[in-house]
Amino acid sequence: MATRGELIEAIGQRYRGSDPKERGAILDELVSVTGFHRKHAIRVLRAVQRPARKRSASRIYDAAVAEALIVLWEAADRICGKRLKALAPTLIEAMQRFGHLALDGEVRAKLLSISAATIDRMLAAARQPTAAGRRRRAGVGSAIRKSVPVRTFADWKDPAPGYFEMDLVEHCGGVRAGGNFVHSLVLTDIATGWTECVALPVREQTLIVEALARVRAVLPFPMRGLDTVNVNCTAQRPFGLG
Repeated sequence: MATRGELIEAIGQRYRGSDPKERGAILDELVSVTGFHRKHAIRVLRAVQRPARKRSASRIYDAAVAEALIVLWEAADRICGKRLKALAPTLIEAMQRFGHLALDGEVRAKLLSISAATIDRMLAAARQPTAAGRRRRAGVGSAIRKSVPVRTFADWKDPAPGYFEMDLVEHCGGVRAGGNFVHSLVLTDIATGWTECVALPVREQTLIVEALARVRAVLPFPMRGLDTVNVNCTAQRPFGLG
């Protein structure tokens, strides 16, 4: 049996080529078969079916846009598409001003108009090598993580300034390999959002203690406690080093 669209097309051709008397009979036939309201059936039969337009196979974003996007992504420390979309206008202007990027007007316009979702799709191939081997293995590490209580922002109960979240960022380029790397020690105050960053040539406990002492000396409020990734050392009294 023909589909409804094919039936309407066949009857519509007869309807549009018939005289008024024959049209009435054709209209009754369509209403009986399809259950359409009579006025709707008239509109359907009068409509001329046009072939669907085929979308152009050409890509909006060509290889030049993709290459420039990868350069921006690398310069932005491989952030996600949403953040790169927001950063792109400032980043493009700065990189062009200092000679790190040369774009013609068309490529620049496309980079500024690209959506965050499209950015993520276009960077998928570039991200794949850096993501290899990043998944954590189940086992002892999982058991340790489950046994250590995790405190979120909501669990702080409106603390006074001076209680910091602390973490180390390893600048290894995405894929971790052997050897030492420069680290950033990052401390963020829970109450105010005040953030201090200290560069460390290597990851070493003595350097971390020295960096904490330097941060403590320049803070506008006393350091009362630290919450780290793996050890909770928060104190309800002035924080002491050593």
